[in-house]
Amino acid sequence: MDFDAIVIGAGPAGSSTAFALAQLGWAVAIVEKSEFPRRKVCGEFLSATNLSLLARFGLDKTWRAEAGPEVRRVGLFAAGSRIEAPMPRSPDGGYGRALGRDRLDGLLLKMAGEAGAVVFQPWQAVRATAEGDVQALRIVSGREEMSLRAPVVIGAHGSWEPGKLQSQLERTFKSSDLFGFKAHFTSAQMEADLMPLLLFPGGYGGMVWSDRGHLSVSCCIRRDMLAELRKAPGCSSAGEAVQRHVMASCRGVADTLKGASIEGNWLAAGPIRPGIRPRYADDIFRVGNAAGEAHPLIAEGISMAMQSGWLLASELACCKIHNRAARQRAGQRYSARWRRQFVLRIGVADLFARIAAFPRSADIVGPLVTTFPKILTLGAELSGKSKIVPAWGDGR
Repeated sequence: MDFDAIVIGAGPAGSSTAFALAQLGWAVAIVEKSEFPRRKVCGEFLSATNLSLLARFGLDKTWRAEAGPEVRRVGLFAAGSRIEAPMPRSPDGGYGRALGRDRLDGLLLKMAGEAGAVVFQPWQAVRATAEGDVQALRIVSGREEMSLRAPVVIGAHGSWEPGKLQSQLERTFKSSDLFGFKAHFTSAQMEADLMPLLLFPGGYGGMVWSDRGHLSVSCCIRRDMLAELRKAPGCSSAGEAVQRHVMASCRGVADTLKGASIEGNWLAAGPIRPGIRPRYADDIFRVGNAAGEAHPLIAEGISMAMQSGWLLASELACCKIHNRAARQRAGQRYSARWRRQFVLRIGVADLFARIAAFPRSADIVGPLVTTFPKILTLGAELSGKSKIVPAWGDGR
């Protein structure tokens, strides 16, 4: 089957890219290996800098109606410290909110399908091979397999799962690897407009009120610390071990989750792969975490995913896609715009994560932020909470 573009992955990055290209009249295929709805290890927060994108997608009213309350304050829970400061307001107006990935991903994929994208789900992309000026993508579903062909192939598959695609990362093993965990809680005790950063030995995390009255708790923890926690007596799962550790280390978390009930089980994934990767290489474009990933402590993952897809589509809009040299030039322009949009927040996230990695970071950071609480507002500003995605044609 022949298309103009094939998008591998139907998360926020892939569906946003597919929608934008389909609206241009492109023949677009989306290949997604998972059935929806699905739960994902994700902080679920979406900055208000995406309001203009949501409006273009026709999802702004749904998002306002279904997402959790506006987050007007950023906080820090570290050891015995609990500090709060104002969240910077987006130039688009309003504040960010959280919406579960089981709902958000479904909305975005439906949007792309209604725009004309053909969805292959559940199908998994396993190999891309050059055939002249196009790429042949082999996809499988159970015992079935088929080949899709397109001049433009876009990796939107994230960074966690290894595979044989040129855009997938090799599996590595380090004691410092960070694994992600997430769970939803009900009947928790935390102010509706607050999103605190959590610092604890061996990792960091965050909490925010999401949709349907759920408190979304997510965190990252080092492999070696997790191994030690699993040795504790009476520990039935990795998620339970992490929850005990975080509650014992952060009084604010213990107070928030006292009497709360967990919905389902803890989800785990990883290791996470923060860093900047090629946005175009091997004649494959990358968006979302496949292009670059910030440490989750700045809560910009969904924003970066959606915005990167929009930036790529803007560069492909006038590209002579059957000409490889033209695709390379589009890849170079996209790479430059991607860096201008995201490199600062990735650097800020890396700095914050390095500080959090210090053995007694909570004992140092807590008193500092207590004295200067506006550090939290500045950190949110530097992490992209007030930087909107450029309009098509801007920033070149």
